[in-house]
Amino acid sequence: MILSRTIGDARITSVIEYAAPTHDPAFLFPDLPQHELDALADALTPHHYVPAMNRLIISIRLWVLQIDDKVIVVDTGVGNAKPRAAARMDRLNNRVPEWLEAAGAGFDRVTHVLQTHLHMDHTGWNTVPGKDGNWLPAFPNARYLMPARDFAHYENALRQGPDAVMDSSWTDSVLPIADAGLLDLVTETTGPAAGCLDVVPLPGHTPGMVGYRLETGGEEILFCGDVFHSPLQILRPEINTAYCALPDIARQTRARVLDEAAERGTLLCPMHFGAPHCGYIRREGQSYRFEGSEWPALTLPPIR
Repeated sequence: MILSRTIGDARITSVIEYAAPTHDPAFLFPDLPQHELDALADALTPHHYVPAMNRLIISIRLWVLQIDDKVIVVDTGVGNAKPRAAARMDRLNNRVPEWLEAAGAGFDRVTHVLQTHLHMDHTGWNTVPGKDGNWLPAFPNARYLMPARDFAHYENALRQGPDAVMDSSWTDSVLPIADAGLLDLVTETTGPAAGCLDVVPLPGHTPGMVGYRLETGGEEILFCGDVFHSPLQILRPEINTAYCALPDIARQTRARVLDEAAERGTLLCPMHFGAPHCGYIRREGQSYRFEGSEWPALTLPPIR
C-alpha cells in the first residue's frame, strides 16, 4: 500500500510493508502499567491501540522522498525471505517491490538509501536473495547512508556474540552493502545527506540513531526513525520501549524532538505509527498531543 503527498518541491510516499495489532503493550512498554495505558486508550483508539485485544497497532514502512533528480528511500523495513526469530517478520513474501515501482521508486531508480539506525526492521530491503544463496543490494544504483556510530557499535558488539534485536540483519542486510562498495557512513558533520537533508543526531534508541530533516516550500519534515514507536510516547514521553539501548538519553532526545517539533511546526515522519502514519506535535499546557496529518487522494507519479 502507498500514500503520497507533495510538499514544496518534494513528493513524499509512505510504502507500508505491513500494519497490524501485533504488540503486547507490556512487552513493548514494560514500564507502563496497564491501568495507565487504560487511561490513554481513548486517545490511541482506533489507529494505534485495540483495547479489546490489548494490542498496539504497529506498522513497518519505507519512506520514499523524490526531489529534483533524486529518489531517496528512508529505512527499508523487514524485507522478504529474511530468516527472523519473530514469527511476524520471518521469511516474509510481500509486495513491497511492486509498490515501490508504483511510487516511481523501483529498485533501479533509487539514488540514495538513508538508514536512521541499523535495527533489523529498518534494514531488510537493503538486500534481496541472489541465485547462489547470497544477499545482493536491492538498490544497485544507490548510495547507502548509515549512521557511523551505529555501524561501529554493532560491528564491535556482534564480535562479542549475537544480538536479539539485530537477529541476522548484520550479515544479510548490512555487511553485503559494505562488501559491494555502496556504503557511506554519516554523522551530523558530514554534510547534507543526498545533498538535501540535514543529518540530525537522535541517540538513545540506538547509540547512533539519526534523523533526516528536509526544508522545502516553507515547511519542515523530519524522518525521525524510532524516537517514537507510538503516539503513546508523545502523550507519555518518559516511557521508553524495551528496545531503547540508552534509556536516559532516549528520554532526553524525545523531549528535545517534541519541543522543537511543536515550536517549528515540523511534520514528523516516524516508522511505526498506525494511520495516518505522520503528523504534528501540538502543545497542551505542559504536555503534548499528536495531530495526524491526513493524506490527499492518491495520484501516482509518472514512471520515468
